[in-house]
Amino acid sequence: MKTSFYSFILIIPIFLSACSSASPSTIPTQTLMSAMDMEEMPDETGKYAPLVGGLYNGGEIQFIHTEASDPDVANMLTNMMGGPKVVLVPELVSAPNTLLANVYVFTNGVEGMGPFGFQPDIFDSVPGEAGYRPLRRVHLVAWNEGTTPSTLRSVTELQATEAGGEVTITRPGIVVNMPILVWPGGHR
Repeated sequence: MKTSFYSFILIIPIFLSACSSASPSTIPTQTLMSAMDMEEMPDETGKYAPLVGGLYNGGEIQFIHTEASDPDVANMLTNMMGGPKVVLVPELVSAPNTLLANVYVFTNGVEGMGPFGFQPDIFDSVPGEAGYRPLRRVHLVAWNEGTTPSTLRSVTELQATEAGGEVTITRPGIVVNMPILVWPGGHR
């Protein structure tokens, strides 16, 4: 009995080392999903929240949409991902600024997998950073007429493009809960 206990104790550091050395891009979605508590994830239809791709500081992230403050946005996100239902929580717009981070959503430009059919959303923070919050203020980004759209990969690139007069950013007063599950250098 003591031998098997000590063998078990010796195996734990090897297992933890192997797990921590995997980069997010090498972690299959199936592995990530099986690591979650699958009993609590499905909605009332039995569907699981699909992972959505986004961008942060030049790298790729994966997140889910769970709640939205606006009924049209909740329906659009539900339909975009084929379910499960994004829950309507109008009170999210009353969240104090200290509980909110930002997401930039493109309404035109380069075609892609964003909610309007254009490039992926850009996030301003990821888990582990002081400014990370899963609740996001939605900023709508539109390429101005006469410009040549390109895929922007960070808030810094977006701000430079805005300063150059190429895009216009508006804030419609919508909040969406968008927990990030995989980010450059980390995952849940």
